[in-house]
Amino acid sequence: MVVAQRGVIPPPKHYADSAWFKYILSCCAATTAEMVTYPLDLTKTRLQIQGEKGLNGNGVATVPYRGLARTGVGIVQEEGLLKLWQGVTPAVYRHLIYSGTRMVLYEKVRDHLFTTRPDGTRPVWQAIVGGILVGGIAQFLASPADLIKVQMQMEGRRRFEGKPPRIHSASEAFVKIYAAGGLRGLWKGCMPNVYRSAFVNLGDLTTYDSVKRYFMGSWGLSDSYWTHALSSALSGLVSAILGCPADVIKARIMNQPVDHKQR
Repeated sequence: MVVAQRGVIPPPKHYADSAWFKYILSCCAATTAEMVTYPLDLTKTRLQIQGEKGLNGNGVATVPYRGLARTGVGIVQEEGLLKLWQGVTPAVYRHLIYSGTRMVLYEKVRDHLFTTRPDGTRPVWQAIVGGILVGGIAQFLASPADLIKVQMQMEGRRRFEGKPPRIHSASEAFVKIYAAGGLRGLWKGCMPNVYRSAFVNLGDLTTYDSVKRYFMGSWGLSDSYWTHALSSALSGLVSAILGCPADVIKARIMNQPVDHKQR
């Protein structure tokens, strides 16, 4: 501690505590996780959209696959192994906006707006409000990347069914969406997307802290990697259940073509 004439000079902050470092670290971690789990995300989108009536052009809902595993195997057999990662580029772009913004904003809201009890804990309702608010803002900003990702994820299925391709790359999708619907068109489906993100963050950010405190207090577990992993798994399950209905609506809206009535 350095004592100056007019008071105490606090030690300089480490770069790991800065907002920009946390932003970059959050983006890198989220991008790595996205690359590993992306085939599951693509399979999920195919399952969400394939039962939609009119998808095959004759007003009949076709369901070629049943279940996650059979859908994934069908994609590999019919389109190729690498098609499991089709649309991963806009998914990475999404995390460069969404994940960093969400984590940095949540920490700012938590540290400056939340109240702290004498035992160091914070009220659960504040974490809930903060998670919903921050998640919604971050997802709204990243919604154009989500729109492009969903449309690219369905391209393999369209070509397999003999339909003409709509897009070939993320940049082409951006240009075509903007040309068809303008700036507003890039945010098509943003509201169910925001609702989904709000529910996901509600389950993720709040359940994680609550479950971890429960395990450490009631079960006597230490603050170890196993405790973090178990808490993460349970919070992820809760967030997936809460966000699934809005996710289905979002995927179907984003995959819809644009006509003159939607411009």
